[in-house]
Amino acid sequence: MTRDSFPRARVAAALLPLAVGCAGSLAYWPGLVTWDSLRQYGQALSGDFDDWHPPAMEWIWRQLLPIAHGPAPMLMLQLGLYALGFALLILAAARAGRGWRAVAIGCVALLPLSVALMATIIKDSLMTGALLAAAGLCAFADRRATGKGAMRLIALALLLFASTLRFNAVFATLPLALWSLPEAWRGRPGRLVGSAALLLALLAAAMPLANRLTAAKPSGVELSLIIFDLGGITRYSGEDQFPPLGVEHVVAVNRHCYTPVKWDSYAWWVDEPCPIGFEQVRRAFAAQHIEPHLFWLAAILRHPIAYAEHRLAHWNIETRFLTLDSVDRPVQVAAPPNEWGFAVAPNAIVRAVDRLACLSGEAPIGWPCVWIAAMAGLLWAGRIGFSTRVLAWSALLYALGYAPLGVAAELRYYLWTMIAGALALVLAMGDWRGEASRAMWARLVTPPVVVAVIATGFRVVYG
Repeated sequence: MTRDSFPRARVAAALLPLAVGCAGSLAYWPGLVTWDSLRQYGQALSGDFDDWHPPAMEWIWRQLLPIAHGPAPMLMLQLGLYALGFALLILAAARAGRGWRAVAIGCVALLPLSVALMATIIKDSLMTGALLAAAGLCAFADRRATGKGAMRLIALALLLFASTLRFNAVFATLPLALWSLPEAWRGRPGRLVGSAALLLALLAAAMPLANRLTAAKPSGVELSLIIFDLGGITRYSGEDQFPPLGVEHVVAVNRHCYTPVKWDSYAWWVDEPCPIGFEQVRRAFAAQHIEPHLFWLAAILRHPIAYAEHRLAHWNIETRFLTLDSVDRPVQVAAPPNEWGFAVAPNAIVRAVDRLACLSGEAPIGWPCVWIAAMAGLLWAGRIGFSTRVLAWSALLYALGYAPLGVAAELRYYLWTMIAGALALVLAMGDWRGEASRAMWARLVTPPVVVAVIATGFRVVYG
């Protein structure tokens, strides 16, 4: 493409919604902190890390302290990665002569939930920024004659970093890591499978290695999933599945404590802690020399139906499928009380973004179940390019990973699924270029429409 044919007007039109979206996030200056990020900031200040939240994020935050204390440097980091990824995807589309696709990519940055969540200092937002930057580098490298290798190496490094931020991040990072491979390898099944196995090992090792390198102390964070599942199996089987705790009538006590929404009722930070609590269970495992993971797996094998009931009940709520309650507020708008006085000054932009994000969270566009169905429909429709396919698989696998591994129901867990899913749909429209058959459109549209109609109907009938 010549300089004269480069669609500069379309690039400018595409960058405008990206700028508007980023400005909306910056209106939350210096960044919206949560209980999680306040705890992380305290560890960044002290340099004494544990692994309850990703120590890699805390280590980076500590390196940013000489620039400025507080959430602002972390906000600029995650938002900078996010904007870089979008900008590179826009430029890649423009280089391919797809000006309208570039504009559509830019418009994805206006999703209200993503505008609000990218203003929130949280590992999910930082991970999304790293994933977007990696995707943008891979897309731009595909349109370059030189410098491809360096861009793909940087993209892989960003994916390794993203894998240190969530233990289940590998579901999102592995498909994108395949995009970082040389183009000649993508059509060779043998090389692709071999590379996938190697990349899987590298990405899975990223978090344990980061935890070791930062000298993070073990916190027992993995027990949150184990306790939640033991509570669920106990609830649905009617039999005590916990290690001996010295608590009378465990089944009855657990019935009052357990909720399929999230595991927090067993934590120490709730107003009325459950007698079956995190510390009690941890001490019981240690005192009786029980390996928690083996104990957990044995409980699942003893009661697979009760486990499935518990998991499906939680995932139904988490994905906002057949549920009446909003569960959790879709996004946070104010910082919790904190010793540093970090707060977001109320302003018209924040109020508007928050209002739109809350409305989105209560509509099909904010329901993870609809995005999961949309990605399934897109992959079923077929005839999509490699980049579209890896984005769709990344969005879908990451969402599906929460079915066995989720312990809470906040929409932030599905931020990447929503953004990557929207981008995959935009790219698919360009891949088809008007050549899609009715059958392809039906396969794409039917799953999300059916899911949205059922979910909406449930709310109307039972609400």
